[in-house]
Order: sequence, then structure tokens, then C-alpha cells
Amino acid sequence: MPYRRLPNTDQARLRAVKTALIKGGDISPVDLAFSQKLLLDLKSFYPHFEQVLGQYQHNRERKAHIGKELNEHFKNARIYFSHFLQVVNMAIARGEIKPEIREFYGLSKDDRSLPEIGTEQQLLFHGRQLIEGEEDRMATGAATRIYNPSLAMVRVKFEKFHEYYNIHKDLLKTATKLLDKVNGYRNTADKLIINIWNEVEEYFNDMAPDKKRQKCTEYGVVYVYRPSEKENCVSNNS
Repeated sequence: MPYRRLPNTDQARLRAVKTALIKGGDISPVDLAFSQKLLLDLKSFYPHFEQVLGQYQHNRERKAHIGKELNEHFKNARIYFSHFLQVVNMAIARGEIKPEIREFYGLSKDDRSLPEIGTEQQLLFHGRQLIEGEEDRMATGAATRIYNPSLAMVRVKFEKFHEYYNIHKDLLKTATKLLDKVNGYRNTADKLIINIWNEVEEYFNDMAPDKKRQKCTEYGVVYVYRPSEKENCVSNNS
């Protein structure tokens, strides 16, 4: 005997609600297999549910796209940051500038290693220190400028990374809010679907099992055969 399976995805929920709603519009109230109260609840609920799911999906797609862009800008900004400090270290090694220059960037004057910038937060922290420190150094009238890359190029790459970081962070916040909203609508959808399917099955309860399932299926009720039952069906049909 096949068993009834409730929707377990948003699209399946939407499909179940829409099927019942269409059925409610095609059949007169007297012949409808579920109550007018549930039909009114469906009409009120469906457009909001569809809209929220659309917003949630759009946010997911945009978040994925911006996430890829952010990753690329992170890599670029990190490369320019590293190359700038490498040029500084080489200039120090050649004796063109003094080791104390490193202190402008929040580093020890004797620290020849590069700061750890494996995460976005680390790059944000050290990137700001580098840009602000180099601006402060140049404001002192320092004669030696760092080139290839220049501070201007480092700033462009860093600001682009920072821009996409903020966009992605906002999308993450929006995603959390939308998910909470979607979860509320999922619970409402599940309750509506259960109530509708219960009433539909009760309405056709006097029919033979096969005929009853056929009628209920027209209202969106989903029945699933167990694996052993599928095998039996195939054997009987052969």
C-alpha cells in the first residue's frame, strides 16, 4: 500500500499549494473536496509565499555571484599588498630606506616576514595599516616612494576588495533574515497542506483505495510506493 508523503522542499510545497489553489478555482464550492475556509487561507497565503521564496532564491544566487567576485578581489588585493611589502623589504636590504619604515605599517622594524593575510579580516586589518601608514610616511616629506606596485595601485585593489566584502556581508545578513522569514512560511505551508490533504482524503474516503488515491492526486496529494511494492508492481505487470 503506497503511503502519503508530504513535501520536503520549498518547490514541492509551492507546487502542492498551487495545485490545491487551482483546483479550488476550477471546482464549485459545493463539489470542492476541502473547505472554503482553507481555500481563502490558500488565496491569502500563496502570493506571499511565492514572493518570499523568490526573494530568498534571488539572494542566494546574488550571494554566490558576489562571493566569487569577492574571492577574486581578495586574491588581487593580497597579491598587491604582499608585493608592496616585498619591495619595501628589498629597498631596506639595499640600504635605500631604513628598517624603521616598517613601523609605519604596524610592524616591527626588524621583522622581515610578511603579516599573515590568509583571511579577509586579516587583509582588512593589515591593508588599512599599510595604506594609512604609507600615507603618514609620505606626509612626513619622505623622499623615497615605493613603486611597482605604487600605493595608488594597492589602494585601488584594496578598496575594490573592501567594497565587495561589504556587499557580501550585507547579503549574508539579508540571507539570515530571509531564511527566518522562509522558515515561518514553511511551517504555515506545511500546516495548510496537511489540513487540505486530510480533508481531501476524508472527502473521498468511501471510494475504493485506487480510485481514492487517483482523486486525491488531482488535488496534489503525493503517494509513494515502498521499494518492495514497486518490485511487486513490476512483477504483476510483466
